[in-house]
Amino acid sequence: MKSKLRVAVVGAGLMGADHVERIANRIVGAEVSAVVDVDSERAKQVAQKAPGAIGVADLDQVLAKELADAVVIATPGFLHEQTLLQVLEHGLPVLCEKPLTPDAQSSWRVVEAECRLGRKLIQVGFMRRFDAEYRQLRNLIATKELGDPLLLHFSHRNGTTPPNFTSQMLVNDSVVHEFDGIRFLTGEEIVSVQVRLGRPTRHAHPGQHDPQQVLIETASGVLADVEIFVNAQFGYQVAAQAVFEDGIVNIGNDGGPYVRSAGRWGGKVTPSFVERFRAAFDLELQTWVDAARRGTIDGPSAWDGYATAACCEAGVAAQQSGEMVRVVLKEKPALYCDS
Repeated sequence: MKSKLRVAVVGAGLMGADHVERIANRIVGAEVSAVVDVDSERAKQVAQKAPGAIGVADLDQVLAKELADAVVIATPGFLHEQTLLQVLEHGLPVLCEKPLTPDAQSSWRVVEAECRLGRKLIQVGFMRRFDAEYRQLRNLIATKELGDPLLLHFSHRNGTTPPNFTSQMLVNDSVVHEFDGIRFLTGEEIVSVQVRLGRPTRHAHPGQHDPQQVLIETASGVLADVEIFVNAQFGYQVAAQAVFEDGIVNIGNDGGPYVRSAGRWGGKVTPSFVERFRAAFDLELQTWVDAARRGTIDGPSAWDGYATAACCEAGVAAQQSGEMVRVVLKEKPALYCDS
């Protein structure tokens, strides 16, 4: 096992910079060796968060000189396929932020490339799988302590979105987490998706329909619904309720101190996903580093990325048609049948 995993972080935006700071200060057994971004000045600036790291504009410079043992991809999704295939050619473990790629066809090409190698090197950054409450709920479902799950209700709310955040992005960039969350919690594939568009908020951007209601069914008939509301104004909130045969479980409710003072009462809502899931991100990165040092992965695989991309495609088609759309998946390769 390597004494310290040298990690190259590709992408110096919000998520990439957050991972650089995380690896440099809170992750054991790893160090940032390079930050890669098409904007080389930004790459150098972010690299300053990690002692000894260099900032460069091209990942080839890092791979050719063997300056990294593993790679974190935190670029926009449309750039992921090329980078993933590049890293696979060098046989390095990689943590790829969601989505694996923007569509099922390109995700399948990545799956095929990994299958040709004969071992799993790609872990997808669905951080909710590392959230303590999500894990507790998954355990309740697996142990059948409250009987079988019957219904799942999800709310996913953002304070605001930038003007270029489209209606399709409500599915591809937000509900993508619920698609994977449902698969993680139930251990089943999703078989159908429907999207309902009701009254939009006045805060929605031109051409953006917000909020939306997404209706989902799993292979065994568990029904789930997602309220996706990306201009909710008050902050970032992700919560879920599971209805069992013998009980109801809520996760993700408001936490922290509840204060009564000066004639008012209440608490605080997290401003973004960074604060809400900080502990989950930390555990995700630490788990990935530990596995990468052993030469494997320990989290959502390329198959999970592909299956979720297929759900997103069905979701966007359902937005446009208003009808229930079936999720079409290729046969699961043997490489992933243990997960």
